[in-house]
Amino acid sequence: MNSWAQRLDALPRLGLVETPTPLEPSRQQSRLWFKRDDLIAAGFGGNKVRALDLVVADARRLGADTLVTGAGPLSNHVRATAAVASLSGLACRVVYWGAPPQRAQGNHRLAALFGAEIHFTGESDRASVDAVLEQQARETTARGGAPYIIPRGGACPLAALAHLRAVQETLAQCGARGVAPACVAMAVGGGATLAGWWLGAALFGASWRIDAFSVSRPAAEARMRARHLAKEAADIIGARAPLDDVELRLFDDVIGAGYGLPSQEGAQAIRDMARAESILLDPVYTGKAMAGWLARRAHGEHAARGDSLFLHTGGAPALFTDAAQEDA
Repeated sequence: MNSWAQRLDALPRLGLVETPTPLEPSRQQSRLWFKRDDLIAAGFGGNKVRALDLVVADARRLGADTLVTGAGPLSNHVRATAAVASLSGLACRVVYWGAPPQRAQGNHRLAALFGAEIHFTGESDRASVDAVLEQQARETTARGGAPYIIPRGGACPLAALAHLRAVQETLAQCGARGVAPACVAMAVGGGATLAGWWLGAALFGASWRIDAFSVSRPAAEARMRARHLAKEAADIIGARAPLDDVELRLFDDVIGAGYGLPSQEGAQAIRDMARAESILLDPVYTGKAMAGWLARRAHGEHAARGDSLFLHTGGAPALFTDAAQEDA
């Protein structure tokens, strides 16, 4: 075994993720497979829990008693962090950008149910969260607590390493089932998921192309963030990161009106998958990514390349919001 692989296996984990998560064929779309990280059991599932399995284990190793993190009110990461904090006996302080809504919905409501202490920045700028995270950590320390900051949206190198392990897991599943995906499609937000799959494809020699659909920022910026996280993750385990050996296409034409705002194309993809597959995508991430994949399939892009694998990262709680229901 490579020394970097040994270091990866040696990273502490909470053991919250029963692996492997299912690899399932589509019932309606020929040569399409789903990697079902949405079926992770803890905290309403999703691959944010996969990441937190490593991240929160590190927090406990360092003696933290309070997780401090943030993003937008629809954040899967924040909901999952609140859930994992509860399961781990830790406190959780959450910072959302913007002003408090009239009522909590979707992931925001779940974070509150899981016991998170919630704060709002009062500013529409997503970056406003970052300074308040530091402030909340200082206040926790002043109260005698031991905070552990998880960056906005959970985009950190340990999270990327959790997704690198998902690549290893998926390759083993594909080998056992005789599936050879030519393309892996996924949504991209903060960049940790893409970083892990990009690095994993490079380190494990996967032959697939990655089609990544940004839901929040221009493609060039999303690529830069993911590359930076992938290199930081590689440094942790002492691996060389031959990222340029992997074919990566990054698209930003599915964002629509903006991050967290449903699009007509995404809503249609959600309806199509619900009715044809009984699979629930979400309006923030996976619905938009599936819309992008379907549009390219309609133009014949996947016809000659073989099987495709869609990474279902979860996010169903976002369906239970007024904005999503208006587009249903």
